[in-house]
Amino acid sequence: MYTIREVCEKTGLTAHTLRYYEKEKLLPSVGRSAGGFRQYSDEDMEKLAMICCLKNTGMSLQEIAQFMALAREGDSTLQARCEMLKKHRESVLERMEEMQRYLDKVTRKYDFYSKRLIEYEQQQKSLQNS
Repeated sequence: MYTIREVCEKTGLTAHTLRYYEKEKLLPSVGRSAGGFRQYSDEDMEKLAMICCLKNTGMSLQEIAQFMALAREGDSTLQARCEMLKKHRESVLERMEEMQRYLDKVTRKYDFYSKRLIEYEQQQKSLQNS
């Protein structure tokens, strides 16, 4: 079992975010100690890892909540979850292709300006030597 502080350290999430995820039913079944403190299980940690993965790849919290609700319903929702993940995967791939195009453009500009900088520095050196 993990305390909220340990979960924050392991995930990089804030305590506020963890409580928000619980309130929004993304992670609704967090256990409590006899003193009422949150206790996160390994299963909770796996769920958080999935939530973070989906969020970091652009899925909205509303869609994540829907996905997590389907997961709680069990195997009868496997098809719906697969469809959600397939659609999300396609979206991620499209954004990756777009980012690759942007990276290619940035790289070309960097190469251009790097060559210009070398030429400029050589010109300045020539002027200083004359």
